[in-house]
Amino acid sequence: MLNTMRRHGTILALFAAGTTALSAAVYTLTKDTIAEQAALVQKKLLDQVVPNELYDNDLAQECYLVSNERILGNKQPRRLYIARKNGEPVAAALETTAPDGYSGSIHLLVGADFKGTVLGVRVTEHHETPGLGDKIETRISDWITHFSGKKMASDHDPKWAVKKDGGEFDQFTGATITPRAVVNATKRTAVFMQLIPQELSNYPICGDE
Repeated sequence: MLNTMRRHGTILALFAAGTTALSAAVYTLTKDTIAEQAALVQKKLLDQVVPNELYDNDLAQECYLVSNERILGNKQPRRLYIARKNGEPVAAALETTAPDGYSGSIHLLVGADFKGTVLGVRVTEHHETPGLGDKIETRISDWITHFSGKKMASDHDPKWAVKKDGGEFDQFTGATITPRAVVNATKRTAVFMQLIPQELSNYPICGDE
């Protein structure tokens, strides 16, 4: 009996060691490919919110961390990407969150210049109801593309609301909470982004935190 138990233990140990070694080998062989694919996805997303003809630097590489729970929706540091033209900051993309979605937080990437014009908005994660709130996704609807080119006259611009609240953005049939949350989060973030050029030196660089 004791010999049998030892034999089974040895087999299990060898199996575990082999599995660990195989997993390590697979990771080593694929990590560069995974990193390259992640970089491509990130660049595609950034290009959707900040048109690449506006800047001449490597947008994905100029990354800072910003924390502001009231404006950006949670306590976590959010990534800020600075677009430059001839060395001067001209626009940015900033991660933000609408904490008041119908089914929880809606995570966004907002692109804007520093004069109150939104260049683009995309959803990066959400849990809204399929067939209703998921119209914030570009694969379902073009609703979120209508932010592009919209400018706010002031922090209290009444146009920056859904039509039900007197603004100019459409709500969804049977679902007002979701678009309202996205509009409000985009507005807060774009207003905040107007202050970025003078605050940039205060933000830590991604990876240095």
